[in-house]
Amino acid sequence: MKFSIVIATYNRAADLRDTLASLAGLRPAGDWEVIVVDNNSPDNTREVVETAAASFPAPLRYVFEREQGRSPALNAGIRLAQGDVIVTTDDDVRVEPDWLDRAAEGLERLQCDYVGGRVMPIWGAPRPAWLSNRGGQHWAVIALLDYGPEPIAFGSNVPLGVNMAFRRDAFTRAGLFDPHTGRKAGTLLGQEVREWAIRAGAAGVRGFYVPQMVVQHIIPASRLKKRYFRRWFYWRGISRAQLYERWGFDMQAPEQPALDPSQVRHIAGVPRYLYRKALRNVARWAAASLRRDTVAAFEHELWFWFFAGIVAERWKDWRAHRAVPSGPQRRPAL
Repeated sequence: MKFSIVIATYNRAADLRDTLASLAGLRPAGDWEVIVVDNNSPDNTREVVETAAASFPAPLRYVFEREQGRSPALNAGIRLAQGDVIVTTDDDVRVEPDWLDRAAEGLERLQCDYVGGRVMPIWGAPRPAWLSNRGGQHWAVIALLDYGPEPIAFGSNVPLGVNMAFRRDAFTRAGLFDPHTGRKAGTLLGQEVREWAIRAGAAGVRGFYVPQMVVQHIIPASRLKKRYFRRWFYWRGISRAQLYERWGFDMQAPEQPALDPSQVRHIAGVPRYLYRKALRNVARWAAASLRRDTVAAFEHELWFWFFAGIVAERWKDWRAHRAVPSGPQRRPAL
């Protein structure tokens, strides 16, 4: 089989039904299948998949994964996938008929191990004035991505799991997604793709951005609120702090060589240089507010929420280390 599409889903049966209807329009050059991994949904997800399977143009399988989290769910689907190319996406997307072929073309043309593409919006409400219509750091909050019209190697820029395709061998060489990293029900944890990409790079697995590989992602009105953006950046801080605790990844730029925490000066578990940056951002936040630059003010405010998440998680780790002294786990420097 040439393609396997893996979707991890939790309690979003209505969205999943429409996504499967979009996937049914695919017309790839080669055999394909779809694997839907239900991560403990209390709704009628299984019924939706089984109903769609009766008329679906390719094998459509339902899998139940009890271990909570997007990473364990994706791993369950990847283990069962039969395709030479394994594609990951979400339960709230729309695709063009040539989506899979575009992914395969990118893998062959760039002679790489994985690719990621554009993720464009279907707005569920009018776009707020403080949110860019074309890229920028805020797009990550609502899982949108556009790195421009030309292919680029992944490194400091990373793909989004909603639109990625992997040669099967990429997982053999780099491993599956870390089950302890990434989204879990009731949280906005993330960083599972970034963590995998860093590990993949260390294993010599190469990835590229392919602009011709596009999905449209539905952005509900509930996510177009400043409150959601604040929560997302707070949880991003927690996620980055977890990577720092476990592997020494720099919390601002995880792709940089891993840090040795014993060589970094800390205050209550937080590197001192982050306090300095926090003070600069507070000053810039205040200055932008005074000149009524609402876009810039919100950007600086969001960095402060990111820092708050770091402080909350590192304070917890610091107290645990004081109670039971032990060093963090370390990976070899990348």
